Amino acid sequence: MRIALRELRRRPSRFATATVILTLIAVLLMFLGGLLDGLLRDATGAVRAQDADLVVYSSTARDSFFRSRITPEQRAQVEAVPGVGEVGGLGVALLGGRVPGNGPRDLADLAVFGYQLPPQGVGDPPPPGQAYADEVLKADGIDVGTEVLVGPARTPVQVIGFVSDTNFSGQGSLWVAPETWRDVQNANRPDATVGPGVFQSLVVRSDGVSPGQIAEAIDADTEGATSTLTIDEAVKALPGVEQQSSVFNQIIGVTVLVAIVVVALFFALLTVERTGLYGVLKAIGARSRTLFAGVIVQAVLVTLIACAIGAALAVALDLAIPAGAIPFALTPARVVSSVAFLLLASVIGCAFSLRRVLRIDPAAAIGSAS
Repeated sequence: MRIALRELRRRPSRFATATVILTLIAVLLMFLGGLLDGLLRDATGAVRAQDADLVVYSSTARDSFFRSRITPEQRAQVEAVPGVGEVGGLGVALLGGRVPGNGPRDLADLAVFGYQLPPQGVGDPPPPGQAYADEVLKADGIDVGTEVLVGPARTPVQVIGFVSDTNFSGQGSLWVAPETWRDVQNANRPDATVGPGVFQSLVVRSDGVSPGQIAEAIDADTEGATSTLTIDEAVKALPGVEQQSSVFNQIIGVTVLVAIVVVALFFALLTVERTGLYGVLKAIGARSRTLFAGVIVQAVLVTLIACAIGAALAVALDLAIPAGAIPFALTPARVVSSVAFLLLASVIGCAFSLRRVLRIDPAAAIGSAS
């Protein structure tokens, strides 16, 4: 063990190549993870922010806001279900918005939400014609007091404050009163108008009963007219969420496999170079497990150094990316998981050197070295 540490300290250049390659892999791993987290955050923020337990869609909507319609009669049925606490309507319209000072074709991508129960971090519904805006829209030139002209009908909506992490489908959100949402929806989406009291969905807060039980009761009491999901299920049901997660996780998995191969090849070559040294150490009583432990220690330390450099570069990249340029979100949890994956890869990669260390014969190794 001490020999392994001494070699790292006295001959760091021997490990430079592996450190550089693992640093690049660490940066790639953290960038892919940050990109995945950013995409999911921008796609699901509005649903994750709901201060509720359940989301209720119409049964024919395939768990989509845009195809769903909940009538006042269906809402009354939901409110009458035992265990249901508060119920609030929720609707969304995806439209472009014209911002004063921007070009006529330079539109801000907006998700206009009409709500009754305030999501986390969002205040009570504002007065008609006003909105809380997600802070990502600052990159489009929107500020407090800005009047945004929404959609082809140019419905005016004035921003009175900002909220965070409430994007939907990659678009910055505007949180408005239900009547403002209906005005925006009906003026700009005449093919999808909504009548008084009608919402695309309902959010439900439970009253001391398991959300799963309430969801089953709601769908039963409405005789199959509704499809009720927990918040987590509603997030996963959003278009593209599971597909994006699957693709990026596969790419991250391949990157970890590359790290395993790099460590395995590097330390296999290093073991070949050390055959004579290991033979001498075995001849004077060193055990194979002690020698292999030294290899693991070197691999772990090299990986930790590479991860530290990679994390610093990833943080610098996160700070350098302009707000709203790309959906990138580097979180401590992502950095820690990336480091854990690379450490596991380094240990697995070292395992390929174990057999070679075990098979070293002291007499043969010393004879070939001489």
